[in-house]
Amino acid sequence: MTTTTVQPQKAPLLGPADKPGIRERLVRLQRRFPFVQLFLLAAVFCYGLAALPGFGNATSIKSILILSALVGIAALGQSVVVLIGGIDLSVAGFIVAGAIIVTQLTSANKIPFGIALAIAFVGAAILGAVVGYLCHRFMVHPIIVSFAMGAIALGVAQLQTGGKFGGGAPVWLSQMTSPVTLTFGLPVPPLVVVWAAVIVLAALFLHKTVPGRRLMAIGASPRAAQLVHINTRRVWVLAFAFSAVASVFAGVFLAGFAGNVDSTLGNPYLFQSIAAVIIGGTIFGGPGDYTRTAVGVLLLTVLTTVLVGQGFTGADQQILYGLIILAAMAVYGRDRRLRDQV
Repeated sequence: MTTTTVQPQKAPLLGPADKPGIRERLVRLQRRFPFVQLFLLAAVFCYGLAALPGFGNATSIKSILILSALVGIAALGQSVVVLIGGIDLSVAGFIVAGAIIVTQLTSANKIPFGIALAIAFVGAAILGAVVGYLCHRFMVHPIIVSFAMGAIALGVAQLQTGGKFGGGAPVWLSQMTSPVTLTFGLPVPPLVVVWAAVIVLAALFLHKTVPGRRLMAIGASPRAAQLVHINTRRVWVLAFAFSAVASVFAGVFLAGFAGNVDSTLGNPYLFQSIAAVIIGGTIFGGPGDYTRTAVGVLLLTVLTTVLVGQGFTGADQQILYGLIILAAMAVYGRDRRLRDQV
Protein backbone atom coordinates (compact mmCIF):
# COMPACT_ATOMS: atom_id res chain seq x y z
CA MET A 1 0.00 0.00 0.00
CA THR A 2 1.47 3.27 -1.04
CA THR A 3 0.79 6.63 0.53
CA THR A 4 0.77 9.91 -1.31
CA THR A 5 2.12 12.95 0.41
CA VAL A 6 0.32 16.15 -0.49
CA GLN A 7 2.62 19.12 -0.52
CA PRO A 8 1.07 22.35 0.73
CA GLN A 9 0.75 24.95 -1.97
CA LYS A 10 2.65 28.12 -1.49
CA ALA A 11 0.85 31.39 -1.89
CA PRO A 12 1.94 33.14 -5.07
CA LEU A 13 4.26 36.01 -4.51
CA LEU A 14 3.16 39.39 -5.73
CA GLY A 15 5.37 40.62 -8.47
CA PRO A 16 5.97 44.24 -9.41
CA ALA A 17 3.12 44.06 -11.91
CA ASP A 18 0.68 42.93 -9.20
CA LYS A 19 1.45 45.76 -6.78
CA PRO A 20 -0.86 48.77 -6.89
CA GLY A 21 0.53 51.60 -8.94
CA ILE A 22 0.99 55.18 -7.87
CA ARG A 23 -2.33 56.24 -9.39
CA GLU A 24 -4.25 53.52 -7.58
CA ARG A 25 -2.54 54.37 -4.31
CA LEU A 26 -3.45 58.03 -4.72
CA VAL A 27 -7.05 57.11 -5.47
CA ARG A 28 -7.23 54.94 -2.35
CA LEU A 29 -5.71 57.74 -0.29
CA GLN A 30 -8.18 60.25 -1.72
CA ARG A 31 -11.07 57.99 -0.70
CA ARG A 32 -9.89 58.16 2.90
CA PHE A 33 -9.00 61.84 3.05
CA PRO A 34 -9.85 64.82 0.78
CA PHE A 35 -6.28 65.68 -0.21
CA VAL A 36 -7.26 67.05 -3.62
CA GLN A 37 -9.81 69.44 -2.12
CA LEU A 38 -7.32 70.63 0.50
CA PHE A 39 -4.68 71.15 -2.18
CA LEU A 40 -7.12 73.19 -4.28
CA LEU A 41 -8.14 75.17 -1.20
CA ALA A 42 -4.51 76.03 -0.45
CA ALA A 43 -3.86 76.91 -4.11
CA VAL A 44 -6.88 79.21 -4.40
CA PHE A 45 -6.08 80.85 -1.06
CA CYS A 46 -2.46 81.50 -2.09
CA TYR A 47 -3.68 82.97 -5.38
CA GLY A 48 -5.99 85.27 -3.45
CA LEU A 49 -3.10 86.40 -1.25
CA ALA A 50 -1.06 87.26 -4.35
CA ALA A 51 -3.82 88.82 -6.45
CA LEU A 52 -6.12 90.61 -3.98
CA PRO A 53 -4.85 93.32 -1.61
CA GLY A 54 -5.99 92.74 1.96
CA PHE A 55 -7.18 89.22 1.22
CA GLY A 56 -5.05 87.75 3.99
CA ASN A 57 -5.76 90.22 6.78
CA ALA A 58 -7.61 89.16 9.92
CA THR A 59 -10.92 90.82 9.05
CA SER A 60 -11.01 89.22 5.60
CA ILE A 61 -10.26 85.76 6.95
CA LYS A 62 -12.90 86.12 9.67
CA SER A 63 -15.44 87.21 7.05
CA ILE A 64 -14.61 84.17 4.92
CA LEU A 65 -15.04 81.91 7.94
CA ILE A 66 -18.41 83.48 8.78
CA LEU A 67 -19.66 83.00 5.22
CA SER A 68 -18.36 79.44 5.32
CA ALA A 69 -20.15 78.80 8.61
CA LEU A 70 -23.47 79.98 7.15
CA VAL A 71 -23.11 77.70 4.13
CA GLY A 72 -21.76 74.88 6.29
CA ILE A 73 -24.73 74.90 8.66
CA ALA A 74 -27.11 75.03 5.68
CA ALA A 75 -25.26 72.04 4.17
CA LEU A 76 -25.41 69.98 7.38
CA GLY A 77 -28.81 68.45 6.71
CA GLN A 78 -28.08 68.23 2.99
CA SER A 79 -25.03 66.07 3.77
CA VAL A 80 -27.11 63.65 5.83
CA VAL A 81 -29.77 63.38 3.13
CA VAL A 82 -27.23 62.88 0.34
CA LEU A 83 -25.50 60.16 2.37
CA ILE A 84 -28.66 58.04 2.31
CA GLY A 85 -29.06 58.59 -1.43
CA GLY A 86 -31.51 61.51 -1.43
CA ILE A 87 -31.41 65.24 -2.05
CA ASP A 88 -33.20 68.08 -0.26
CA LEU A 89 -34.51 71.00 -2.32
CA SER A 90 -36.50 72.39 0.59
CA VAL A 91 -33.41 73.97 2.17
CA ALA A 92 -34.12 77.46 0.84
CA GLY A 93 -37.77 77.35 1.90
CA PHE A 94 -37.01 76.22 5.44
CA ILE A 95 -34.23 78.81 5.78
CA VAL A 96 -36.66 81.62 5.01
CA ALA A 97 -39.49 80.06 7.03
CA GLY A 98 -37.28 79.66 10.09
CA ALA A 99 -36.00 83.22 9.83
CA ILE A 100 -39.54 84.57 9.44
CA ILE A 101 -41.06 82.68 12.34
CA VAL A 102 -38.27 83.28 14.86
CA THR A 103 -37.78 86.98 14.12
CA GLN A 104 -41.51 87.71 13.94
CA LEU A 105 -42.35 85.88 17.14
CA THR A 106 -39.54 87.52 19.08
CA SER A 107 -39.95 91.07 17.76
CA ALA A 108 -43.70 91.43 17.18
CA ASN A 109 -45.17 88.87 19.57
CA LYS A 110 -42.54 89.33 22.29
CA ILE A 111 -42.09 85.58 22.69
CA PRO A 112 -38.76 84.53 24.23
CA PHE A 113 -36.17 83.52 21.65
CA GLY A 114 -35.82 79.97 22.98
CA ILE A 115 -39.56 79.28 22.72
CA ALA A 116 -39.75 80.81 19.23
CA LEU A 117 -36.82 78.67 18.09
CA ALA A 118 -38.43 75.54 19.56
CA ILE A 119 -41.68 76.27 17.70
CA ALA A 120 -39.78 76.66 14.43
CA PHE A 121 -37.81 73.46 15.06
CA VAL A 122 -40.92 71.38 15.81
CA GLY A 123 -42.79 72.66 12.76
CA ALA A 124 -39.79 72.05 10.49
CA ALA A 125 -39.22 68.56 11.89
CA ILE A 126 -42.83 67.57 11.21
CA LEU A 127 -42.79 68.83 7.63
CA GLY A 128 -39.38 67.32 6.96
CA ALA A 129 -40.49 63.98 8.37
CA VAL A 130 -43.44 64.01 5.96
CA VAL A 131 -41.00 64.37 3.06
CA GLY A 132 -38.94 61.41 4.21
CA TYR A 133 -42.03 59.25 4.77
CA LEU A 134 -43.62 60.02 1.41
CA CYS A 135 -40.40 59.47 -0.50
CA HIS A 136 -39.73 56.10 1.13
CA ARG A 137 -43.31 54.85 1.33
CA PHE A 138 -44.32 55.66 -2.25
CA MET A 139 -40.86 55.53 -3.85
CA VAL A 140 -41.11 59.15 -5.02
CA HIS A 141 -37.91 60.99 -5.83
CA PRO A 142 -37.00 63.55 -3.14
CA ILE A 143 -36.49 66.29 -5.74
CA ILE A 144 -40.26 66.53 -6.25
CA VAL A 145 -41.47 66.17 -2.68
CA SER A 146 -38.76 68.28 -1.01
CA PHE A 147 -39.18 71.15 -3.48
CA ALA A 148 -42.92 71.21 -2.85
CA MET A 149 -42.46 71.04 0.93
CA GLY A 150 -40.08 74.00 0.86
CA ALA A 151 -42.81 76.09 -0.77
CA ILE A 152 -45.36 74.80 1.76
CA ALA A 153 -43.09 75.68 4.70
CA LEU A 154 -42.63 79.22 3.40
CA GLY A 155 -46.38 79.63 2.86
CA VAL A 156 -47.21 78.34 6.34
CA ALA A 157 -44.70 80.72 7.90
CA GLN A 158 -46.21 83.69 6.10
CA LEU A 159 -49.72 82.67 7.10
CA GLN A 160 -48.65 82.60 10.74
CA THR A 161 -47.15 86.09 10.46
CA GLY A 162 -49.95 87.64 8.40
CA GLY A 163 -47.91 87.75 5.21
CA LYS A 164 -44.99 89.56 6.81
CA PHE A 165 -41.41 88.49 6.25
CA GLY A 166 -40.39 88.87 9.86
CA GLY A 167 -39.02 91.53 12.13
CA GLY A 168 -35.48 92.47 12.94
CA ALA A 169 -33.09 89.98 14.43
CA PRO A 170 -32.05 90.40 18.09
CA VAL A 171 -28.92 92.46 18.61
CA TRP A 172 -27.03 89.58 20.21
CA LEU A 173 -27.80 87.38 17.20
CA SER A 174 -26.38 89.99 14.84
CA GLN A 175 -23.29 90.23 17.02
CA MET A 176 -22.77 86.46 16.76
CA THR A 177 -22.39 86.79 13.00
CA SER A 178 -20.10 89.83 13.14
CA PRO A 179 -16.37 89.42 12.33
CA VAL A 180 -15.40 91.85 15.10
CA THR A 181 -17.17 90.01 17.94
CA LEU A 182 -15.00 88.03 20.35
CA THR A 183 -15.71 84.59 21.83
CA PHE A 184 -14.69 84.30 25.48
CA GLY A 185 -12.08 87.00 24.82
CA LEU A 186 -10.62 85.19 21.82
CA PRO A 187 -10.54 86.92 18.39
CA VAL A 188 -12.87 84.35 16.83
CA PRO A 189 -16.47 85.15 15.82
CA PRO A 190 -19.04 83.13 17.82
CA LEU A 191 -20.65 81.73 14.67
CA VAL A 192 -17.33 80.18 13.63
CA VAL A 193 -17.07 78.48 17.04
CA VAL A 194 -20.62 77.17 16.62
CA TRP A 195 -19.74 75.75 13.20
CA ALA A 196 -16.58 74.12 14.56
CA ALA A 197 -18.67 72.44 17.25
CA VAL A 198 -21.15 71.28 14.59
CA ILE A 199 -18.31 69.70 12.57
CA VAL A 200 -17.00 67.79 15.59
CA LEU A 201 -20.44 66.62 16.70
CA ALA A 202 -21.39 65.53 13.18
CA ALA A 203 -18.17 63.54 12.79
CA LEU A 204 -18.70 61.81 16.14
CA PHE A 205 -22.31 61.01 15.30
CA LEU A 206 -21.60 59.52 11.87
CA HIS A 207 -18.56 57.46 12.86
CA LYS A 208 -18.93 56.71 16.57
CA THR A 209 -22.63 56.09 17.15
CA VAL A 210 -24.94 53.26 16.14
CA PRO A 211 -27.54 55.54 14.45
CA GLY A 212 -24.77 57.22 12.47
CA ARG A 213 -23.39 53.89 11.27
CA ARG A 214 -26.88 52.75 10.32
CA LEU A 215 -27.31 55.89 8.26
CA MET A 216 -24.02 55.25 6.47
CA ALA A 217 -25.02 51.61 5.93
CA ILE A 218 -28.30 52.60 4.27
CA GLY A 219 -26.45 54.93 1.94
CA ALA A 220 -23.99 52.19 1.00
CA SER A 221 -26.65 49.54 0.34
CA PRO A 222 -30.34 49.90 1.29
CA ARG A 223 -30.96 46.23 0.49
CA ALA A 224 -28.14 45.05 2.73
CA ALA A 225 -29.35 47.39 5.49
CA GLN A 226 -32.81 45.82 5.34
CA LEU A 227 -31.31 42.33 5.51
CA VAL A 228 -29.67 43.21 8.84
CA HIS A 229 -33.01 44.58 10.11
CA ILE A 230 -32.28 48.31 9.89
CA ASN A 231 -35.51 50.30 9.66
CA THR A 232 -34.70 52.25 6.49
CA ARG A 233 -37.99 54.16 6.49
CA ARG A 234 -37.35 55.47 9.99
CA VAL A 235 -33.89 56.64 8.95
CA TRP A 236 -35.31 58.43 5.90
CA VAL A 237 -37.94 60.14 8.03
CA LEU A 238 -35.41 61.25 10.64
CA ALA A 239 -32.86 62.35 8.02
CA PHE A 240 -35.26 64.71 6.26
CA ALA A 241 -36.64 65.96 9.58
CA PHE A 242 -33.09 66.74 10.68
CA SER A 243 -32.34 68.48 7.39
CA ALA A 244 -35.35 70.75 7.86
CA VAL A 245 -34.31 71.60 11.42
CA ALA A 246 -30.74 72.32 10.30
CA SER A 247 -32.08 74.64 7.59
CA VAL A 248 -34.12 76.55 10.16
CA PHE A 249 -31.00 76.80 12.33
CA ALA A 250 -29.12 78.28 9.38
CA GLY A 251 -31.99 80.65 8.65
CA VAL A 252 -31.86 82.09 12.16
CA PHE A 253 -28.18 82.90 11.80
CA LEU A 254 -28.77 84.30 8.31
CA ALA A 255 -31.41 86.63 9.75
CA GLY A 256 -28.83 87.91 12.20
CA PHE A 257 -26.21 88.23 9.46
CA ALA A 258 -28.47 90.03 6.97
CA GLY A 259 -30.36 92.10 9.54
CA ASN A 260 -33.70 91.51 7.82
CA VAL A 261 -35.61 88.74 6.08
CA ASP A 262 -36.98 88.55 2.55
CA SER A 263 -38.24 85.80 0.27
CA THR A 264 -34.86 85.38 -1.45
CA LEU A 265 -32.78 84.97 1.72
CA GLY A 266 -32.28 81.23 1.29
CA ASN A 267 -31.98 80.97 -2.49
CA PRO A 268 -28.17 81.08 -2.76
CA TYR A 269 -27.78 78.47 -0.03
CA LEU A 270 -29.76 75.78 -1.80
CA PHE A 271 -27.27 75.48 -4.64
CA GLN A 272 -24.27 76.15 -2.42
CA SER A 273 -25.29 73.43 0.04
CA ILE A 274 -25.52 70.85 -2.76
CA ALA A 275 -22.32 72.08 -4.40
CA ALA A 276 -20.37 71.98 -1.13
CA VAL A 277 -21.47 68.40 -0.42
CA ILE A 278 -20.49 67.14 -3.87
CA ILE A 279 -17.27 69.16 -4.14
CA GLY A 280 -16.27 67.89 -0.71
CA GLY A 281 -16.48 64.35 -2.02
CA THR A 282 -19.80 63.05 -0.71
CA ILE A 283 -21.77 61.48 -3.53
CA PHE A 284 -25.37 60.32 -3.56
CA GLY A 285 -25.61 57.27 -1.35
CA GLY A 286 -22.10 57.69 0.07
CA PRO A 287 -19.25 57.43 0.65
CA GLY A 288 -18.46 60.65 2.44
CA ASP A 289 -19.17 62.54 5.64
CA TYR A 290 -19.72 66.04 6.97
CA THR A 291 -16.00 66.68 7.44
CA ARG A 292 -15.59 66.46 3.67
CA THR A 293 -18.54 68.81 3.28
CA ALA A 294 -16.79 71.33 5.55
CA VAL A 295 -13.71 71.22 3.31
CA GLY A 296 -15.97 71.69 0.28
CA VAL A 297 -17.62 74.68 1.97
CA LEU A 298 -14.26 76.35 2.63
CA LEU A 299 -13.11 75.71 -0.94
CA LEU A 300 -16.35 77.07 -2.37
CA THR A 301 -16.30 80.19 -0.17
CA VAL A 302 -12.65 81.05 -0.81
CA LEU A 303 -13.15 80.50 -4.55
CA THR A 304 -16.23 82.73 -4.55
CA THR A 305 -14.37 85.48 -2.70
CA VAL A 306 -11.49 85.36 -5.18
CA LEU A 307 -13.85 85.36 -8.17
CA VAL A 308 -15.75 88.37 -6.84
CA GLY A 309 -12.46 90.16 -6.19
CA GLN A 310 -11.39 89.45 -9.77
CA GLY A 311 -14.61 90.91 -11.16
CA PHE A 312 -16.38 87.71 -12.15
CA THR A 313 -20.14 88.01 -12.52
CA GLY A 314 -22.69 85.75 -10.91
CA ALA A 315 -23.20 83.95 -14.22
CA ASP A 316 -19.46 83.25 -14.48
CA GLN A 317 -19.46 81.83 -10.98
CA GLN A 318 -22.40 79.54 -11.73
CA ILE A 319 -20.66 78.17 -14.81
CA LEU A 320 -17.48 77.49 -12.88
CA TYR A 321 -19.37 75.84 -10.03
CA GLY A 322 -21.16 73.60 -12.51
CA LEU A 323 -17.88 72.54 -14.09
CA ILE A 324 -16.39 71.75 -10.68
CA ILE A 325 -19.43 69.66 -9.73
CA LEU A 326 -19.23 67.73 -13.00
CA ALA A 327 -15.55 67.06 -12.41
CA ALA A 328 -16.19 65.89 -8.85
CA MET A 329 -19.01 63.59 -9.95
CA ALA A 330 -16.82 62.20 -12.74
CA VAL A 331 -14.11 61.30 -10.22
CA TYR A 332 -16.22 59.93 -7.37
CA GLY A 333 -18.88 58.42 -9.61
CA ARG A 334 -16.32 55.94 -10.95
CA ASP A 335 -15.99 54.21 -7.57
CA ARG A 336 -17.72 50.86 -7.32
CA ARG A 337 -20.26 51.11 -4.52
CA LEU A 338 -21.04 48.50 -1.95
CA ARG A 339 -24.60 48.22 -3.30
CA ASP A 340 -23.15 46.97 -6.61
CA GLN A 341 -21.21 44.26 -4.79
CA VAL A 342 -23.96 42.83 -2.55
